[in-house]
This record gives sequence, structure tokens and C-alpha cells, in this order.
Amino acid sequence: MPSLPKQPRPTDKQTIRRAWADELHAGRQARATGDSAAEWAHLERAHVLSQPLAIAHIRTHLAMLGHGIRHRDRHEIAGQLVRLLVAGPGSAIRRYPLGNTGGADVSAVVPMPVPADLQTVLDASVVVAR
Repeated sequence: MPSLPKQPRPTDKQTIRRAWADELHAGRQARATGDSAAEWAHLERAHVLSQPLAIAHIRTHLAMLGHGIRHRDRHEIAGQLVRLLVAGPGSAIRRYPLGNTGGADVSAVVPMPVPADLQTVLDASVVVAR
């Protein structure tokens, strides 16, 4: 397993939590209208936001697991079960692949580009030491 860089500690967790909750809510709304692709896209965005927050990170993987179960996607179910084991500890020690979308279709250890609007939220929650 590659060594992941240590990520900065967020100082404004509430900003991240609000944006994360908004993405989960949008995902639930998409699911209610039968738009599975939009639901998954919001879950991926929620994942990116949740990475600095151990409990939110675990809850996001639980939501992704639920999606996999509802769609009878064995690959996603297996991938999410593994990710549930490492998500909390990875967030707690601040070693996670920033920007990774969290699905079983991508490596669990590869950083990915962060969408600009999510990067703004993450940047606003970190105070850079001088």
C-alpha cells in the first residue's frame, strides 16, 4: 500500500459538514426521483468532502454501500465493505487520497482532482500555519 501524504487538519469542520450534508441530501432527492446516476454523483462529491471527517467519511461509505446493495452490485458492495474498514482510521490520522471519489470503480489509494467548488469549501476550512 502506498504511503499517503498527511493532509491538513480542518479548523472549520462545520463548513465541510454543511456542504457534505447538502450533497447527501441532493443524493437522497435524486434517489427519490429514480435518478441513480445523479445519486451516485452526489455520493462521490459527498465522499470528497467527508474525507477530513472520520464519522462523515464512514457514513458516506455506508451510503455508498446502500447504493450498491439496492443495485445488487457485488463489486461495489465488496469495495465498500473494505473501505468501511479503513475510512475512519485514515481520516483520523489524516492520511487519505485527497479527491478520491470513493467508489469501488477507482483505486482506494489514488488521489484525484478535486472539483473547484469542493476545493473552495475545503480550502476555506483550513488555516495555513505561518
